Amino acid sequence: MTARTAPARTADPRDQLAGHLPKLRAFAISLCRNVAQADDLVQETILKAWGNIDKFDPATNLEAWLFTILRNTYYSTLRKTRREVPDIDGAHAAQQSEKPAHDGVLAFAEFQRAFDQLSPEHREVLILVGASGYSCDEAAGMMGVAVGTVKSRASRARKRLAELMHLDENEPLFAGTDGATHAVISRSVVAAA
Repeated sequence: MTARTAPARTADPRDQLAGHLPKLRAFAISLCRNVAQADDLVQETILKAWGNIDKFDPATNLEAWLFTILRNTYYSTLRKTRREVPDIDGAHAAQQSEKPAHDGVLAFAEFQRAFDQLSPEHREVLILVGASGYSCDEAAGMMGVAVGTVKSRASRARKRLAELMHLDENEPLFAGTDGATHAVISRSVVAAA
């Protein structure tokens, strides 16, 4: 009876990964300068190594291969995070949002067409009292008319503008317009007096 010899078995590199953890962690800490980030980096390195173990050449140095993975992972993450803005509470993201401009542009164009159809007196009073924020007393002085005339013209101008824009009396003005346009139509005459 001949004795069979077992084929020479090469050690699985996966079995050696745990032995390299302390050196990987020290290297990661030296790169990151943050223990928590270093631990995450080591974990990601081990996961990548485990998933790509078939690409490892057993004739080469496993530790060098792991260090290369760790280093490349660190610099890839660093490149990504350089473009990111730290925004823990979401304040920066909230400032970056913008309402769609197309609705406001369309509404403003409609407003402009209607506003151009008003009489010069009505346009003047809406510009002074509504858009510019002058009181009815101040507007009356500029226009050379009585305060009651300013209030009456402003009320009639707003009503006519709403009619031209096909708005009901209590219907809110379109959203997304600039402050001056909104003020011209919706500002209370009583508050301006």
